[in-house]
Amino acid sequence: MSEYLNYYKGKTILVTGGAGAIGSNLCKKLGEAGARMVIILDNLYSSYTWNIPVLPNILFVRGDITNDIDLKRVFTEKPDVVFHLAAFFANQNSIDYPERDLHVNGMGSVKLLEYATLGKISRFVYASSGCSIYGSAAPLPLTEEFMSMNLSSPYQITKMLGELYCNFYFNHFELPVVKARFFNSYGPGEVPGQYRNVIPNFLYWGLKGETLPITGTGEETRDFTYVTDLVDGLLRAGYYEAAVGEDFNLASGAETKIVDLANKVVAATGGKSKVTIASRRKWDTKSRLLASVDKARRLIGYEPKVAFDEGFAETIAWFRDKWDLIERDAAFTPGMSSAVKDRFGGKG
Repeated sequence: MSEYLNYYKGKTILVTGGAGAIGSNLCKKLGEAGARMVIILDNLYSSYTWNIPVLPNILFVRGDITNDIDLKRVFTEKPDVVFHLAAFFANQNSIDYPERDLHVNGMGSVKLLEYATLGKISRFVYASSGCSIYGSAAPLPLTEEFMSMNLSSPYQITKMLGELYCNFYFNHFELPVVKARFFNSYGPGEVPGQYRNVIPNFLYWGLKGETLPITGTGEETRDFTYVTDLVDGLLRAGYYEAAVGEDFNLASGAETKIVDLANKVVAATGGKSKVTIASRRKWDTKSRLLASVDKARRLIGYEPKVAFDEGFAETIAWFRDKWDLIERDAAFTPGMSSAVKDRFGGKG
């Protein structure tokens, strides 16, 4: 077993949002690595119990990061490491419900940082969003040194807010924090829905023979990162001392055009779906996304290993295997904005 994986053996780990796509894959890896206990704190707002790994050392606590009773319950177990993945996700959801976004992503993160400080946690890894905090003017490839104060959604603002609070608790209380900036996660575990990402939604519509709406021109690109690569980056961030106090892009370091993705989905799901062009959403100001992973490679040995075609095939296989559950739980209900598909055909 790798040194950084062996580090988690016998430890108690808290993963907020552990029932989600990234969280469930992280918890499975931690459980298999021999952690004494992996505690999942998740309110199941956008995740499902059937997605939680079934292992004897995984404890699921249904609760909320904004609720002190729930936080006292999980911190009573004296976790050694905290992976804070829970969030009110994502851009359009935050525009529809900005106060809830601030409450969960802002106050929830502060509460976790406070409990982690009082509990003398050995590492606090915060899941940030590289798709969010760089703004639209940053040069490509995106590097950790460039940040923007001109953001286009409450979600982007509160993701940056979380990083700023991490900086405060690191500088003032010496809490060993790490900020991991995710880029366009995809893979097994993400159920499609109104506020979810483009790949699960396109696959869902493709398997049902429905239209795939591209919001923009289709020439936009995203840095799609397979979930196991993100998990590997998180595990490294929780171990290496060089990571403490730092921020890292966790990405694939490669661009994929949205129109190419749509055509790939059509071909892989039977060819019945049509690809249409819809108006760009006002908050979607980035025509391209491409991240540099040089810093993560240098300091924690991060290296994305899963090529897009391989990860795409694994994701489709998971969809087919879990189709009955996915079809039952995929939620596409109207929200506060305009036409549903114009709204949530998001690119990341």
